[in-house]
Amino acid sequence: MLRVRGLIKSFPTSTARDGADQAAFLSGAARRRVVNAVDLDLAAGDYVAIMGESGTGKSTLLNLLAGLELPDAGEIAVAGQSLATLDDDALTRLRRRSMGFVFQAFHVLPYLSVADNVALPLRLNDVPVPEIAPRVQVMLQAVGLGERGGSRPSELSGGELQRVAIARALVHRPTLVLADEPTGNLDPHTAAQVLQLLRHSIKREGAAGILVTHSPEAAASADRVLILKAEGLFERST
Repeated sequence: MLRVRGLIKSFPTSTARDGADQAAFLSGAARRRVVNAVDLDLAAGDYVAIMGESGTGKSTLLNLLAGLELPDAGEIAVAGQSLATLDDDALTRLRRRSMGFVFQAFHVLPYLSVADNVALPLRLNDVPVPEIAPRVQVMLQAVGLGERGGSRPSELSGGELQRVAIARALVHRPTLVLADEPTGNLDPHTAAQVLQLLRHSIKREGAAGILVTHSPEAAASADRVLILKAEGLFERST
């Protein structure tokens, strides 16, 4: 489902960005490497957590895996498709078809109903209209919101909004689910429920899932925990 080899990403230092040392910037000397020599393989149903100190590049790594940023070196393949071979339009289509995203801020559209929010990936992927409502209802039932399809997001709690986000991320049966601090805005009890739901949903749909988090409690919901360091991505020792 996901294959990553030798992934490297660096950014200009603040000095280089400010133009104080353009020669160093052009030579590459004034760049800070935030993702370094990352290797990762995920199969269907694999669910891993990635932890690391602030500034170690966790969100950057997710952006690279989603094709939102280009690596300096290395290879990323989703469902056997190398991202390096795709132009911007093809990357957009791959994200729509093969990826699902869950964010800390929910990103549920306030002017759409719950059902219409969940239906968005299906509409973007040109799923036949008669199939959309039944698939949306199945996902809403799966996340415990079967009776809330007609509700507006303003009528839901934070935990319910995150459940909507999970349903939306999985309704089109993606290959890869990327979750970036999805419980950061939730109380501990609700966070535990959402994490259990996310794990169960990824397993049920046969996706590969990555949870980026700073919380050991959240990371414990995954099959295994990986630590992102300056030297690369490492399995957390027992």
